[in-house]
Amino acid sequence: MLNNLARRFSSRYQTHLLINNQWVKSSSHSTFQTINPATEEVIAEVQRSNEEDVNKAVKAARNAFDNGPWRRMSGRERGALLHNLAHLMTKHQDDLAKLETIDNGKPISDSKNIDVPLAIQCYEYYAGAANNIRGSNIPITGPYLCYTRKEPKGVAGQIIPWNFPLLMQSWKLGPALAAGCTVILKPAELTPLSALKVGELIVEAGFPEGVVNILPGYGDAGAAMVVHPDIDKIAFTGSTEVGLEIMRNASTGNLKRVTLELGGKSPNIVLDDADMDCAIAQAHIGLFLNQGQCCIAGSRLFVQESIYEKFLEKIVESAKTRVLGDPLDPKTTQGPQIDHVQFKKILGYITKGKQEGAKLLLGGNRWGKKGYFIEPTIFADVTDNMTIAREEIFGPVMNILKFKTIDEVIQRANNSQYGLGAGVHTRDIEKALKITNSLRTGTVYVNCYDVFRENTPFGGYKNSGVGRELGEQGLENYLESKTVIVKTSNDTLP
Repeated sequence: MLNNLARRFSSRYQTHLLINNQWVKSSSHSTFQTINPATEEVIAEVQRSNEEDVNKAVKAARNAFDNGPWRRMSGRERGALLHNLAHLMTKHQDDLAKLETIDNGKPISDSKNIDVPLAIQCYEYYAGAANNIRGSNIPITGPYLCYTRKEPKGVAGQIIPWNFPLLMQSWKLGPALAAGCTVILKPAELTPLSALKVGELIVEAGFPEGVVNILPGYGDAGAAMVVHPDIDKIAFTGSTEVGLEIMRNASTGNLKRVTLELGGKSPNIVLDDADMDCAIAQAHIGLFLNQGQCCIAGSRLFVQESIYEKFLEKIVESAKTRVLGDPLDPKTTQGPQIDHVQFKKILGYITKGKQEGAKLLLGGNRWGKKGYFIEPTIFADVTDNMTIAREEIFGPVMNILKFKTIDEVIQRANNSQYGLGAGVHTRDIEKALKITNSLRTGTVYVNCYDVFRENTPFGGYKNSGVGRELGEQGLENYLESKTVIVKTSNDTLP
């Protein structure tokens, strides 16, 4: 039986599937519970989509793309609808922030100041970009006029993760809609509510039927999308393991275009000439942001040996300032982990770190008696072969490794299956550029960390993904290039 909190949110927030601009129950009438990770209480019962629902959504999206007005609209018209959506999100930003915090567990200060504003800015960016899609003229020999056109890829299937639900939704929907694609979006089963709320705003903003379809559910719904022959493009953000499976299966039925933003084990390098206080602050953000549940987290913190002991002292003091508690309290800076599975997984990594000889400086335990809270945890004297230095923990566990020389740390930083991000802290621009140019990662931060902007490409090398999101490259993911060659008379060309 739902508690009072769940009843309140069940009536206030959408829990159905969005197909063809209609809110409907799942074909099986089955539901799943979404849980508040701070209280372990049920928030709502959400309709669970299945393969039949995917087929219905794809049919709606296919018809909207092939026969509807969407891809025939001008970029200005599509941009106007995206602006409408951004405006409505701004109007409802407080509700969106509270919903994101309740469903995900992140502090309300983060939801209000990071997730919601960045999501709105992303939609605004692609609203402007929609009217700037253009091909090019190409001079070729002979009596020909040659030019290229940029056209939408078609129906896009999008699967988003639970760590930044609103933000990841905007990273997917923004460029797809600007390009003129239609979409079937599957939010993570752990955090479906903010996606469904945005779905309500999409309908209110005036998007045509079938353009955006939202299917909350589990992996079976995502798997059905990946193999569906009428989906032209798959975009996924999540674990490397699932990404590899998607890559293997995406050619079933047709040759889908695929972009993947996957896991990371990002090196964050502090040289002995760095501004110590700045490096401490950025290392703190780089690991503890979002309870450590960030794919680009600076989870391998390399510190040069001459400042190593001093750095340990200061980073421990910094971590002690974190405030755990009710995520809806503006004073809270660290909320719970997303669910019991992730909670147990992180505690298992902490146990493994101690067993393998890392030195526990801080934390390492559950915080409180209710909710999935874990103390901010710091390990020192970590070596490259330890499990906590090789595998993605996705939690508030900082691992600090010592190094001597720049050439050494470059080699060690690159010795990973991942290549999503990295950080470098130094006052010497030549050292910064040498390290930046040598690291095989999609993003490198210099004297900062976790800076995200809607116009800067984001993605990874190696097992951290395929393709880039955001910026112009993010838009290109949803566009095809068509070459047109027109025979003309010799007299019409200069």
